[in-house]
Amino acid sequence: MALGISPTISIRDSLSLRFFSKNPSRSLFSRAKLRPYTHRQAHLSSMASAHCNDTQPCSSPSPSLLVFSGGTAFNGVVEELKKVTTRVAHVLPVSDDGGSTAEIVRVLGGPAVGDIRSRCLRLSDESTSEALAVRRLLGHRLPIDPSDAKLEWYRIVEGEDPLWDCVSRPYRETIRAFLVYFQDQILRRSDESFCFSNGSIGNFFFAGARIFFQSLDAAIFLFSRVSQIPKESLVLPVISTNDRLTLGCELSDGTIIRGQNEISHPTNGRTEQINKDYTSCSALPSRIKRVFYMSSEGSNLLHEVFPSVNPMVLEQLSKVDCIVYAMGSLFTSVCPSLVLQGIGERISSRSIPKVLLLNSTHDRETAGMSASDFVTAITDSLNRTYGAPHKSLNNRPSDYINAILVPRDGQVTVDTDILASQGISHVVSVDSIRDPKAGVIFDPKSLIKALTDFICKIASVPVKHPEALMSSS
Repeated sequence: MALGISPTISIRDSLSLRFFSKNPSRSLFSRAKLRPYTHRQAHLSSMASAHCNDTQPCSSPSPSLLVFSGGTAFNGVVEELKKVTTRVAHVLPVSDDGGSTAEIVRVLGGPAVGDIRSRCLRLSDESTSEALAVRRLLGHRLPIDPSDAKLEWYRIVEGEDPLWDCVSRPYRETIRAFLVYFQDQILRRSDESFCFSNGSIGNFFFAGARIFFQSLDAAIFLFSRVSQIPKESLVLPVISTNDRLTLGCELSDGTIIRGQNEISHPTNGRTEQINKDYTSCSALPSRIKRVFYMSSEGSNLLHEVFPSVNPMVLEQLSKVDCIVYAMGSLFTSVCPSLVLQGIGERISSRSIPKVLLLNSTHDRETAGMSASDFVTAITDSLNRTYGAPHKSLNNRPSDYINAILVPRDGQVTVDTDILASQGISHVVSVDSIRDPKAGVIFDPKSLIKALTDFICKIASVPVKHPEALMSSS
């Protein structure tokens, strides 16, 4: 399987992490005289740009979509969506501060890459044994016990772990290079002790690439090539940055909460694996009024900051056949992408299907909310209703959403009368299934069929369903 890029650094099997641990100043990168320098960054960034521009409308009958989502809930339907179209721009936030992402950000700084890594893995190739091996490696998590996690990490970096089986030398050298560079960066922070507990190998690879190239876009491009994501499938950070981003929220009672994790599933300083079940944490004192970005050291509204949206997101919003607001954590996964200036303007200007995939259950963020409340929250975010008055919009809900797909037997009340008053009359019930962990969720096959049927109806874009694709092959 061709990698599509030349390996950046060659690692010899004789190199040992124990040598790096004893001689942190004589790491592989310093001895090889390799540094994150600008012409390499510019070269990879230009390749990434060329990759992104390779999504012009083509003769294919498959529709193009842009999906606002987080890194978990929508993952369950990605495989089914790929059967219909790979022309999808996945827009994800980079403000997650939980799990192994939190440890990376704490020690090395930078944006959160967990959601991006998760989506890249879902989109990765599975057609060969090597592709599966790469996916298994980059999707692997270390043990919960810190000591066991550290020992396993050493075996992986040294190339001695069975996870490397079936991974060819070009892939092995490329992936190991950035894992070693990640380890080197940790050793240079001698004042910080990095905890590998439950760490994601994909996150470590991603962080190593981002720091080496000093470019989040370049890291995504590299990860996409290594995991063999289709060229027409884009994984876009809503904000392209090398800086740490902190999400805040303002409640209706004026309370300010800092940090995505504290908003959705606070751990109260505990280090164990995060439990995202909303029943496992206390309810919010009042409903969320809005989410916003704040400086990394900020604690109140005086520290609000206004990062710029990724230009590639605006470009894709101008080209796609359909916009989707995915199910998941409404205020910490979807809304962080909607509050940025330019998003609301671009969405409201398009006369295309704009579909909300309604959650099946309530969580800590949305307790007691109805379907129309979800619509209001999205509208307020896109209008920036509660931000600076001179930056706010006054668009109607129907300018942003013209259809809602609802999972059958879901817990969220569908108040059709209020939805109709918001200008939304197309509400479709979709078959659901019961997941052992998440409860009632959309049946992926039924959801993608309902979505593509609506696109075909409104946009007159011919769509082949998976059954038709299979029968014609």
